[in-house]
Amino acid sequence: MQSTNPLEQPLGIAVPNWQPAARPVRKILTGRFCSLEPLDSARHAADLNAANALDTEGRNWTYLPYGPFDSLASYRRWMDQYNETSDPLFFAIVSNMTGKAVGVASYLRIDPISGSIEVGHLNFSPLMQRTPIATEAMWLMMKEAFALGYRRYEWKCNALNRPSRLAAQRLGLSFEGIFRQATVVKGHNRDTAWYATIDQEWPNLNAAFQNWLSPENFDSNGAQRVSLSSITDSILVRRG
Repeated sequence: MQSTNPLEQPLGIAVPNWQPAARPVRKILTGRFCSLEPLDSARHAADLNAANALDTEGRNWTYLPYGPFDSLASYRRWMDQYNETSDPLFFAIVSNMTGKAVGVASYLRIDPISGSIEVGHLNFSPLMQRTPIATEAMWLMMKEAFALGYRRYEWKCNALNRPSRLAAQRLGLSFEGIFRQATVVKGHNRDTAWYATIDQEWPNLNAAFQNWLSPENFDSNGAQRVSLSSITDSILVRRG
């Protein structure tokens, strides 16, 4: 409930006994389909480079501020700088079936005092696109963030990146608007689309992920019986 001060000015909803969230740490997050391992260029670069090479047109790199890389050596040099960083905190997404890294994600703009954290630097190779790995990896990161005490979980992308915008909403993150001329990337203007979910929405969103990821939701050929978007649609505050 909104509160007011003695001057009858609105103050927003009270947050009693607020304590800053804990910082995420370099640890393995494990699911049924995948595991998120702290990024290690010596362990993950070769697998990721091979997986990324399957994107023969280089579409995955269009909206990222780096890449594509012309060799494993150059890709590993880029990755080396993130082996030990805490913000961004990078993870390799590893297929539990093959044991190979098939994608990358990170936490960034980590603000424990405000209770806000962002997911980004997403690069899902063709080996994980449109598979349960992609959804489970995002659920594992979201689950960890809210367990650490964050109130707000953000997803930002180039406003022209329609697949990323649709993915955010499929995952239950609501559209919050466009920041015009937010930055310049690879010599081009970037307007940034903002999406987020908050702690009040997390219990229902967590249940949606668990229901979608359950073995009962997949037939004998691995096809989903119920789409995730059909479950998360009612959780969204706004689309865009």
